[in-house]
Amino acid sequence: MIKEGILYPNVSRIPAQGDSAASEAKSAKDIKPGEFDRALNDAIKSPSNENIGQIRPGVKFSSHASQRVQERKINVGPELMSKVNDAIDKAAAKGLEESLILTANSAFIVNVKNRTIITAMDKEGMSGNVFTNIDGAVII
Repeated sequence: MIKEGILYPNVSRIPAQGDSAASEAKSAKDIKPGEFDRALNDAIKSPSNENIGQIRPGVKFSSHASQRVQERKINVGPELMSKVNDAIDKAAAKGLEESLILTANSAFIVNVKNRTIITAMDKEGMSGNVFTNIDGAVII
């Protein structure tokens, strides 16, 4: 839209003087400078948020994956789960939906959006296997 020689891209109309949009913009000026920054810094420095891993959602196991982990005696300790969490974050950053996460001794098929492990395999189970219905892989 062009008004008075100025191009306003992606604007359906310019707010008039008495418009609610204009009054909302005025109320935003009432926010004290630095208030948001202080609140954000306080939240980051909070003892409960010292480790950023604590504020991201955890990994869940489907009932099928839980069975497979038990049957195949896959060790899913805190260190491995932290690495799987990081791998899910990487997959999400790339826009993946169903991802294969490969470790030295196991493989997991993960629904990235729900942060849910759908199935799990040990090293022996991976040999000669074909992984389908995935759109990416993360190797850790």
